[in-house]
Amino acid sequence: MKKNTLLMSATCFLLFCFINNQKELQSKALDKIPTYTPGIHNTLPHDPGAFTEGLFYSDGFLYESTGMNGQSTLRKVDIETGKTIQKIDLSSRYFGEGIAAYNDKIIMLTWQDKKGFVYDKKTFQLIKEFTYKTEGWGLTCDGKYLIMSDGTNVLYYLNPEDFSVVKRIKVRANGKPVRYLNELEYINGNIYANIWQTDRIAIIQPDGEVIGWLDLKGILSPADCTANIDVLNGIAYNASDKRIYVTGKYWCKLFELELP
Repeated sequence: MKKNTLLMSATCFLLFCFINNQKELQSKALDKIPTYTPGIHNTLPHDPGAFTEGLFYSDGFLYESTGMNGQSTLRKVDIETGKTIQKIDLSSRYFGEGIAAYNDKIIMLTWQDKKGFVYDKKTFQLIKEFTYKTEGWGLTCDGKYLIMSDGTNVLYYLNPEDFSVVKRIKVRANGKPVRYLNELEYINGNIYANIWQTDRIAIIQPDGEVIGWLDLKGILSPADCTANIDVLNGIAYNASDKRIYVTGKYWCKLFELELP
């Protein structure tokens, strides 16, 4: 009787170990998030004096916002030469942050003043101002809502008419929060986000789950890494050519990447 009991106990223990091992293997398999190293299709000039905060592509041009008090601007840029062809300066009290296009307007955030600006896309004339309750970091638009980051793991969906918060999503990778979400770009149903102080871009589903990473480590050559350069920041998407443009704060180059 004792032998049978011991045998059953041993069998149950082994079965328990097997089931748990399979669960662990399955969990690890599900937890694997693919990392992509996109190919560089083209390298273009970028203003090394631009502390890039926001970036988007429209009608053959780049629209860029820059930060730093006394240096913050909204600008329209010739993509081939990197030259600024239209620009307005923000008041020195404001630290410019992310931008996004909505219809015929450009919406721009500031960092800690909790104030945003709405400009006419063609003339850059100020239309109105608005406020929000968090810091302003990155901004993009999914066609219906503005999507804003504030440096945490939370993304805010804003009504583009009155800028009220419609919903919030918490960004996570394998169940863990992904913080320092910075510049944003909406691409093919997903949100691409620079992770501040890293060379990675997160690919985020609308439910907040990270489904992939773009690894851009070493994209800027050592010869271009001057003492003045700062972090990777700035994502723009050309839907017609299916290309992503990326740059960084004080970078002298803009990179046109093949979408993985």
